[in-house]
Amino acid sequence: MNDILLRALARQPTEYTPVWLMRQAGRYLPEYNATRAKAGSFLKLAKTPALAAEVALQPLARFPLDAAILFSDILTIPDAMGLGLYFAEGEGPRFERPLRDEAAIARLAAPDPSAELRYVLDAVRETRSALGGRVPLIGFSGSPYTLACYMIQGSGSDDWRRVKEMLYARPDLLHRILEVNARAVADYLNAQVEAGAQVVMLFDTWGGSLTAAQYEEFSLSYMRKVISQVHKAPRIVFTKGGGGWLESIAASGCEAVGLDWNVDPGEARRRIGGKVALQGNLDPAVLGAPPARVREQVRNVLDAFGAAPGHVFNLGHGITPFARIDAVEALVDEVRTYSTRLRACPD
Repeated sequence: MNDILLRALARQPTEYTPVWLMRQAGRYLPEYNATRAKAGSFLKLAKTPALAAEVALQPLARFPLDAAILFSDILTIPDAMGLGLYFAEGEGPRFERPLRDEAAIARLAAPDPSAELRYVLDAVRETRSALGGRVPLIGFSGSPYTLACYMIQGSGSDDWRRVKEMLYARPDLLHRILEVNARAVADYLNAQVEAGAQVVMLFDTWGGSLTAAQYEEFSLSYMRKVISQVHKAPRIVFTKGGGGWLESIAASGCEAVGLDWNVDPGEARRRIGGKVALQGNLDPAVLGAPPARVREQVRNVLDAFGAAPGHVFNLGHGITPFARIDAVEALVDEVRTYSTRLRACPD
């Protein structure tokens, strides 16, 4: 098996920098769009293990990536809790029954992954089997706080007004949701590992919307609870907008910290690179540019990180539907070729 990702996460020397891309199976690929059309909807695609495995492997057929990632959605847990996930065309995810009253919050319970989320575990098993040991499989979940944002707001938001109202007016209710979510996320990730995931990642997409004190209380403290219960696979934590808290994230018990594109890679390595691996952090918008420009930007990121062990190349957030395929090809090729040269001539 190509285990270069696992070695990089352990901060062991590697012959080149491993690369995978957040949302690497997605709408920028025509084959993904064809499979999604066959499924009929995004949710049907995600809830059909054979099709989820098919799209998870599609990027690897095009690009020499060093990992596959489970094809799923971060909101599977609240859907399994009975909140009624659906996708409005052009509007993103929504819940039919968001958490708006104390009684509903009191009734909230962590789902049994082997029952309500069995389709995800089946997708893990099918994807791992289809990979045939070529590269590791990454499982994932939304963080307890990010899940709570959608569960309370009922949809995406620019300001998370309802979430912030609860945080300030009834923090006890928010903590109740977060406690349940932390149990649910830990159970879910452990079940993914048992089903075959070899790395797990926490997507804390909205932790960066909090103040520093709130981030510790409402996001990071609950991610630490999850990390303390998930032991059998390397753990990556990614907080979008979390550049100010890198040291605290690195001390959470994770093996790697994901960086968004606002963080200077060299500064991040100086701050925490000796403690954990770092993942990132090319601006996804670069993938709308011509390949020569993409290669230049990839080299800038690699130069900033340097040749020391413990770097996984990725985007600073998910790939967009507007990414050019030739740009992605250039990205993956330049990471492999340029990082190989960096290791051969580190000075």
